[in-house]
Amino acid sequence: MNIFIGSLPYSVKGDDLSRFFESYGEVSSANVITDKFTGRSKGFGFVEMPDDGAATKAIEELNGAEIEGRTIVVSKANERKDDFRGDRRRR
Repeated sequence: MNIFIGSLPYSVKGDDLSRFFESYGEVSSANVITDKFTGRSKGFGFVEMPDDGAATKAIEELNGAEIEGRTIVVSKANERKDDFRGDRRRR
C-alpha cells in the first residue's frame, strides 16, 4: 500500500521516514518529495508497505503523531493519474 505523509518538517529525509514506519512492518520504499530546482523538501512524502494490514495499522496510529514538533498527516495515497497535464481542455 502506498501511504501519503504530509506536514513533514523540512529536515526529514527518506531514511527517517523508513525508520519511523519500520516498527509497523516491512517498508519497500520511503521518499520525501523535493523541489527539483532547489532540492529542498516540499514537506510531504510517500512510504510503500507491501503488507496492507501493517500499512493500515501504521496509518491509524501515526496520523496525528509528532515528528520534530510537527503534527503529521498520514493517509492512504490516492492513485496517481497517468498524465494529468496532457488533459487540459479549453473552455
